[in-house]
Amino acid sequence: MHILLAEDNRDLADALWKLLRSNGYVVDVVHDGASADAVIAAQSFDLIILDLNLPELDGLDVLRAMRSRQNGAPVLILTARGSAEERVRGLDLGADDYMIKPFDVGEFEARIRVLLRRHAGLRSSTVRYGELSFDLTSRSFSTGDGALDLPARELGLLEVLMLRAGKVITKESIIQSMTAFDDDLSANAIEQYVSRLRKRLNPYGLTVRTARGIGYFLEKTVSDK
Repeated sequence: MHILLAEDNRDLADALWKLLRSNGYVVDVVHDGASADAVIAAQSFDLIILDLNLPELDGLDVLRAMRSRQNGAPVLILTARGSAEERVRGLDLGADDYMIKPFDVGEFEARIRVLLRRHAGLRSSTVRYGELSFDLTSRSFSTGDGALDLPARELGLLEVLMLRAGKVITKESIIQSMTAFDDDLSANAIEQYVSRLRKRLNPYGLTVRTARGIGYFLEKTVSDK
């Protein structure tokens, strides 16, 4: 899952970047509103964490601009501007949640999980497809045989496919969900990870199908009993 953090306090941004990365998220950081607006216009994110007191362009203006472009990515406002009026303005402009600094880290992490779950159209933190289960809280996969241990890249790919099981996901969307600005992930590398996942999932009646010229999708190879 790919998160954009727009925060001008560099110490806080660095601390949150480390926290989110430790939870397995792909994270990019920008420190001003103009950069946030440009990046959001050019790339897809699964979640945007947005400070309001950004230089060059206010966070509310960033939010207003992205919603005017019909960008539906969930937005968590994280700011010291905590008046009722500010909260109402942010929510009315399309923010999905609003946290005031200082904040509790555990609650921050929980709110992120809730927003990602809602955006994926899920009501539970556990996703099941055939014999495979995915726990969004721990970001771990399991089957009837126990935990399914995966290298980070394969886990990230399977997460993207699992959250939209049965639906085709383009290679570009997969790469954007799995890479930060400074990462390099080619279409050929994705094909290699797909090949490895097919071998791992085959014993559980699942596979990754190729939609030629488009992307991939997770599919059951055996019917549910």
